[in-house]
Amino acid sequence: MSTSTIDQLRDAELSYRTTLVGGAVGAFLLIALLGLLFPSSIWASLLGIITSRSTLSSALRLSVPITFAALGGIFAEKSGVINIGLEGLLIISAFTAVITTAVIGPGTVIFTVPVVGVSLTAIWIGFFAGILVSVLFSAIFAVVCIRYKADQIIAGLAVWLIALGLAPFVSTVYYGGVNTENLGTSLGTWAIPVLSEIPFFGALFSAGPAVYMMLVAVPASWFILNRTAFGRHIRASGENPKALDTVGVDVSRVRYAGALLSGFLSGIGGSALSLGLGQFIGTNQTMVNGKGFIAIVAYLFGNYNPLGAFGASFLFAGLDAVQIRLQQVQGYTLPDSLIQTIPYITVIVILAFVGRTYIPSAAGEHYDSGEDNR
Repeated sequence: MSTSTIDQLRDAELSYRTTLVGGAVGAFLLIALLGLLFPSSIWASLLGIITSRSTLSSALRLSVPITFAALGGIFAEKSGVINIGLEGLLIISAFTAVITTAVIGPGTVIFTVPVVGVSLTAIWIGFFAGILVSVLFSAIFAVVCIRYKADQIIAGLAVWLIALGLAPFVSTVYYGGVNTENLGTSLGTWAIPVLSEIPFFGALFSAGPAVYMMLVAVPASWFILNRTAFGRHIRASGENPKALDTVGVDVSRVRYAGALLSGFLSGIGGSALSLGLGQFIGTNQTMVNGKGFIAIVAYLFGNYNPLGAFGASFLFAGLDAVQIRLQQVQGYTLPDSLIQTIPYITVIVILAFVGRTYIPSAAGEHYDSGEDNR
């Protein structure tokens, strides 16, 4: 890209962030003003919900699967592989995590003492099993797309549909229904002394382990993409694979790495989703319920920036947490089905006003390197 093009992209991204932050702050100030002026109105109830510690805690927890899937999607698409199978990766990892924990739980031995019931060790084994299966699905997806040059959109849809059918099917065979039994326990909460007692922001220091992983993974992903040689290779593979090939870097290998990272990160999100609840729900669209597709919107919304993708994920999750609490407010006649649409409508409106997303130039395009031709 030329210097002028890079400058234009930077200016556009700065304008994008300014609009996003300005819009969020403006919306909050408007709600706060209306809530203070009309203390008996729904605006006062909304202000109370937004500023409550439980809402922040719920928003962080709901952000986890979306954020991890979005980070995975960024690595894949930045490398030139469009992975719209994120929804399927979340489903299969969520199911695998629960069923693995349930199967090995009662047999776990700690210091030669057999543990009766599901132990924390079994839960963590299930957590990593979910990640492993998600990576395996991603590996198959990568081979089909990179080695055999299949259409990436169709392959991604296939991953989603296979997972959507396979997980409830295995659950039915094993449990007799599409929903697994409840493990009776979850990943638990890690509370940091003193800091967890802080009003409102204390929710940041009293959360599940997956939330802490997310808060580390977001800046780490940004650093890897923007400050390391591997990140430069990922970005070059999606923007100009020929140039990358010219300097002797194997484009296919970089793209495999991007696709596998999408499976690894989505696996964390899926395992955290089901083990946070202690159960896999396979009804209808499963408990994942479109979070993989929302993750795609989140990283597009964040313009392929991990920090922006997290902001978008947190925005959606925060709105989701607010609408859940709004349904519990007495005295208002708004239908629940209408309140449930608030996150989706808000995101669509913001997407319409924020601006355009710059998709990697070679995303979705197959590339034959010199090495492949020999």
